[in-house]
Amino acid sequence: MFRKIQKKDKEFYINSANEFYNSDAVDHKIPIKNIEKTFNELMRSNEYAEGYIFEKDGEKVGYALLAKSFSQEAGGIVIWLEEIYILPQFRSLGLGGEFISFLKENQDCSRLRLELSQANNRAYNAYKKHGFEVLDYKQMIFDKKFD
Repeated sequence: MFRKIQKKDKEFYINSANEFYNSDAVDHKIPIKNIEKTFNELMRSNEYAEGYIFEKDGEKVGYALLAKSFSQEAGGIVIWLEEIYILPQFRSLGLGGEFISFLKENQDCSRLRLELSQANNRAYNAYKKHGFEVLDYKQMIFDKKFD
């Protein structure tokens, strides 16, 4: 089952996101304050981001973080799958695939988009299985540094 994240999920979300950013699924760690800021934004509105909690038999087993943008190329709203994290003991049960199907049916958007680490072959194969295609774009970023 997938449901929108709520205030009561704060500890689970922060701990799980911290585990995600300390795993081999990502190329670098992020400060815990960024995770807390994201949670606060999720509680403020769903204008820029949406969070979902994954549950199995009434137990929290993972989360997903989505971000929204608009694309002229895609002809509308783009939902970015920023993060999907499932606790290790609940992996390989099809929850990630079920969530992607859930998004395809329930999100009013023109495109689902994601990025993943070069080394994350397991995720790559799972996303290909669900119809995702590789974009041959190089991405660049400029991070504004705050003190």
